Amino acid sequence: MPAGLMPFHCLVLLLALQFLPAELQIKSGVINKETKIRSQAGVCTSDCGVSGAICSEPCGRLFRGERLFMCRDGKWQKTTDSCANLDVQSLFERISADGSVSIAGGHIGGRESVINMKPGFEIKLHSATAHRNRSCLADFSCIVPDILSSPAIPGNIVNIVMLLKNISLKLSEDVNRAKMQSYSKIANHVLDASIISNWAFIRDKTAGSILLDSVNLFAGKLLIKSGSESIPEHFMSTKGSTINKKAPGKRFDFSMRFNNSNSAIAGSVFIPQEELLKISTPSHAVSVAFPTLGAIMEASQLNDVLVNGMILSVALPEELQQISLTFEKFNKSNNVMARCVGWHSTERRWDEAACKLKTDDMNSTVCICKHRHHTFKSFSILMSPNTIRNTVLDYITFVGLGISIFSLLLCLTIEAVVWHHVTNTTIAKMRHICLVNIAASLLIANVLFILAAVTYDKVKDYATCVAATFFVHLSYLSLFFWMLALGLLILHGLLIIFRKMKKSAFMAAAFSIGYGCPLIICVLTVAITEPRKGYIRDGACWLNWHDTKALLAFVIPALVIIVVNLIVVVVVVVKTGRFSIREGTRSQDLSSVTRTGKNVALLTPVLGLTWGFGLATIVRYDSLGFHVTFALLNALQGFFILLFGTLLDRKTREALRMRCISTKRKCSLTKS
Repeated sequence: MPAGLMPFHCLVLLLALQFLPAELQIKSGVINKETKIRSQAGVCTSDCGVSGAICSEPCGRLFRGERLFMCRDGKWQKTTDSCANLDVQSLFERISADGSVSIAGGHIGGRESVINMKPGFEIKLHSATAHRNRSCLADFSCIVPDILSSPAIPGNIVNIVMLLKNISLKLSEDVNRAKMQSYSKIANHVLDASIISNWAFIRDKTAGSILLDSVNLFAGKLLIKSGSESIPEHFMSTKGSTINKKAPGKRFDFSMRFNNSNSAIAGSVFIPQEELLKISTPSHAVSVAFPTLGAIMEASQLNDVLVNGMILSVALPEELQQISLTFEKFNKSNNVMARCVGWHSTERRWDEAACKLKTDDMNSTVCICKHRHHTFKSFSILMSPNTIRNTVLDYITFVGLGISIFSLLLCLTIEAVVWHHVTNTTIAKMRHICLVNIAASLLIANVLFILAAVTYDKVKDYATCVAATFFVHLSYLSLFFWMLALGLLILHGLLIIFRKMKKSAFMAAAFSIGYGCPLIICVLTVAITEPRKGYIRDGACWLNWHDTKALLAFVIPALVIIVVNLIVVVVVVVKTGRFSIREGTRSQDLSSVTRTGKNVALLTPVLGLTWGFGLATIVRYDSLGFHVTFALLNALQGFFILLFGTLLDRKTREALRMRCISTKRKCSLTKS
């Protein structure tokens, strides 16, 4: 049981329920206080007038509780339902050792329950039933027929969850096979796939989590004398086994229904041999599988996530720290990658730090999860909002990157060939230094991106992935900061009236901006996020977004630089229109600045548009169109740099033509 989760005493909550008055006032901030609605059957299902108004009805005969409705779109729509006919107090008395129970309050897990009792109300009953029926103490079987014969309506679901929790807290000593069978039958009744929608009308949204914790607590005390135990139900299956260091490895395999058809879903828990070697004495392990509990938590709005496989809970000896879990996917769409998570019972949320992804394909996912305490830990997989998979998208990415790499190599080759012909002025030389470093940074980023993707698919080594992500991040940032250096060069040339800049001063400033600033940002990002294992995302060697927002360490600098360079373009247009073309060096400088301004004017929108679609893929992660557009633009950035930075530059083309002519002449002279 998680620390801080105190036992509750509310099994007899329904016995004290009184019917509400005959008249109920509609509660709304915009309705007149004197407006009332009579609480009669059918009233809350008629048309309503005020959006947001609330109406309540008592349950039918033989049921206790009430239903609440809210006015939406002119109709009363049910929001909560506490109707129940199950007397859980008497059931608990029948299996209680002393035949008495003291229950007060009306809370589940420290929160307000579906039905509120009057303040200070307490009931304490003594029954001879438990004394006369000692067989119930051994296996709880006498209460199972009453549970299974009751309808699984929201009020009864809450009462059964309360009953299971009280059994786990008070009657979980010496849990034998018979007790576990009865307990499983009771839990299975509220885990049935056909009643998942009823969980949505339970007021206390933590009921699903409380059920998981209660089952884990009870199953964790299952006594396994020797061999193995298997206690299957349709929607909850328990398996246990003795384990020791001599075993080659232990696996629990589950195959269960996840809806009312004959469809089955599989999952397994594997304890590797290297972990079993840590056991000093023979012990036992227990695992419980829940194929529908994830959907129940979603229906209860406990977490705004979609569980895409069964939930697997595991109790292991405290020496064991790591296990492997395999989940078959409910949704086998190839567009969405899974995320491995563990359930944080105290905070009632899924925790991605508990697991890491090992393999993932269309059908199943394998997770490596930490297990550091001798208590039940629950694990599952979620539908990831961060990655979309598509064969066409993969082809676009890798073919586009191939074109980009070839273009960048050609760009650098051309720059080397014409270098002495195009760097006859200081500003021209500085411009080409910036272009060469922009091309080199993007070339390194593209090569590392491909290597990281291939390495991750084959090796999936965490440390290697972190290192690859760091250098890819550094390379992409360097691309943008060298673009910034190019923009600042233009501003210096225009605003400082072409005052000569020392070459050494520019080189120091440019390299500090181009590589120093990105290095500082990358190091700080790793230092802040990696201690929490939040630097990289699951399933890819790239910056994390879901947990630590590490991706902002790339997005924010890139967008700021794009905005700055767009401002520079505006300044270039305004300033160059005012200058008259002069003779001499200043004329050449102005011409160089103009050409540099054209480079920035062409490249900045391309980069801005590319990473604008990158942001769109985060906001609309399920849009294949955004992903395809981003992949195309991103993969072809090298071609754009070759085109706009080199091929469309008049002086570069002239220098290249002169070099070709010179080469032909040399060849002719050699032949002569």
